[in-house]
Amino acid sequence: MIRMDRIVLFSLGLVALACTEKKDLPPTTAPKAIEDKNWTFELSPVWADEFTGSGKPDATKWGYDIGGSGWGNNELQYYTAGDNVNIANGILTITARKENRESNLYTSSRLVTRGKGDFLYGRFEIRAKLPTGRGTWPAIWMLPTDFAYGNWPNSGEIDIMEHVGYDQNRVHITVHTGAFNHSINTQKGNSKVIPTASTAFHNYRVDWTPYAVRGYIDNDLVFEFVNNGQGFKAWPFDKRFHLLLNIAVGGNWGGAQGVDPNVFPTAMDIDYVRVYKMIDK
Repeated sequence: MIRMDRIVLFSLGLVALACTEKKDLPPTTAPKAIEDKNWTFELSPVWADEFTGSGKPDATKWGYDIGGSGWGNNELQYYTAGDNVNIANGILTITARKENRESNLYTSSRLVTRGKGDFLYGRFEIRAKLPTGRGTWPAIWMLPTDFAYGNWPNSGEIDIMEHVGYDQNRVHITVHTGAFNHSINTQKGNSKVIPTASTAFHNYRVDWTPYAVRGYIDNDLVFEFVNNGQGFKAWPFDKRFHLLLNIAVGGNWGGAQGVDPNVFPTAMDIDYVRVYKMIDK
C-alpha cells in the first residue's frame, strides 16, 4: 500500500518540476511592429553618376560581373568587362549583341557598384530608356553586398526596374526574400504599363527605409513592401546593398517566349544614377 505522505510529496515534486520547466522555456514573443517614422531623404545625392564623360564608366564607381554561366536563370549572354558599355552625350548605353563569346551566342554587360557604392537605406533614382525585342531582359536592381543571411533569396533582392521584351511596356518592381520569392509562389511585386518605356526616358525609384521598400515610376507609387517584424526571412533589408545595371538575354523569364535574334543589337540608355541618404530619426 502506498502511504499518503509519499503521494503528497510526489505530487508536490511534480508541481515544482513543472514550474521549473516552464520557467526555463524561452519566452514567446509576438512579431515586433515596425513604426513608420516617415523618414525623409537628403536633397543632394550622397552618391551619383551623371555620365558626363565619354568612353567607359568611371572605374571608381562601377565594376563588372563577368562570364557566361547562365547566372542561375539559364541566360544566354556572356557578360563582358565593359566591351558592351559606352558613355556619350551624357548617356550610359548598355548594348546586348548577337555575337559568340566562349559558348554563348550573345554578349552584354552587367555593371555593379559592389565595393564602390554600398548602401543601407536611402532613395535610389535612375532615369532610363529600355530596350525592345523578344528575349531581352533589362534590369536596374540591388543585391546584398555581404550576403549576411546566406545565399539567394535569404539575403534579399530589390528590383527597382525589371522588364521582359515579349511584354513590351510593362515594367515591374519586385522584392525577393526567403519568405517571399517566386520559387515558392510567394513573390511580392507589382507592375505598371508605361506606353513609352522604350521610346522615352522615365524615372525609376525606390525609397528604402527600415519600415518599407516603396517603388515609384515617374514619382507615382507602384509598389510597397512593409517590414512585418518577423525577422530576416521576411525582411533581410537591414544590411548593405549595391546597385546593378544590365541587359540579360533569354533565361527562365526573359526567354519564356523565345529569343528573336533579329532584334540585336539592342540597348538600354541610362541618363543618371542618384542615391540620396535617408535622414535618420
